Amino acid sequence: MTQPDSLRLSVVVPVKNEAGNIAPLVTEIERACADLSFEVIYVDDGSSDATPAILDEVRATRPWLRVLRHGASAGQSAAVRSGVLAARGAIIATLDGDGQNDPAFIPSLLAALDEAGEGAGLAQGQRRGRKDGRFKMLQSRIANGVRGRILKDSTRDTGCGLKVFRRHVYLRLPYFDALHRFMPALVFREGYTVVHRDVIDRPRLTGTSNYGMFDRLWVGLLDLAGVWWLIRRKRATPRAVEVTAPQAEAVRDEDVGC
Repeated sequence: MTQPDSLRLSVVVPVKNEAGNIAPLVTEIERACADLSFEVIYVDDGSSDATPAILDEVRATRPWLRVLRHGASAGQSAAVRSGVLAARGAIIATLDGDGQNDPAFIPSLLAALDEAGEGAGLAQGQRRGRKDGRFKMLQSRIANGVRGRILKDSTRDTGCGLKVFRRHVYLRLPYFDALHRFMPALVFREGYTVVHRDVIDRPRLTGTSNYGMFDRLWVGLLDLAGVWWLIRRKRATPRAVEVTAPQAEAVRDEDVGC
């Protein structure tokens, strides 16, 4: 069993009514992260199907798997935040619980973040070969195009659930519903860079989508306006240096000699 103090990576998976996708995805995550010091945190966002029972069953044989439950559905951003707050790793990887995100890309995203250095806060996956229906793909293309022009976040696909980021950077971001869709712009806002890697999209194994992608346009536009306002209102964060006792005395001595 991986000891908490040796953990580097926490994989956070938000799910709602994904009973049929849990066991196959957990197996894939285990295979992808076999060479890493990791834990997996599933956040059950108020499921009403067999998701809780399947998670309990899978967790019984995997000591590195942790399960959090929301008493009622609070949304994907809330589920991600619950997982990040509970995480023991300094680095967080997220992916959707429907199986469309391939965990095999987690190591390459982690490597991209490492190569970019401490100044990079996020490695963002960008999907190729989208498996969503034409209407959803059109929605996503429009939403990403409008967002990119307004926020200038240099990201083609912020809706991709595959992300690897530094936990302390995430905790500096303002929290709101749909935060996960605006992470590149908000990471830039905090003074960190974002790196991008293409990932391959896959078809959902079973079930139907529970979390939409800007399905209600007016909500997406309100969120976009709010993020734009946050970016415009951002001011440089001053570097604060604590004054120790000897320094304070030295300052007083200088004042006396003037």
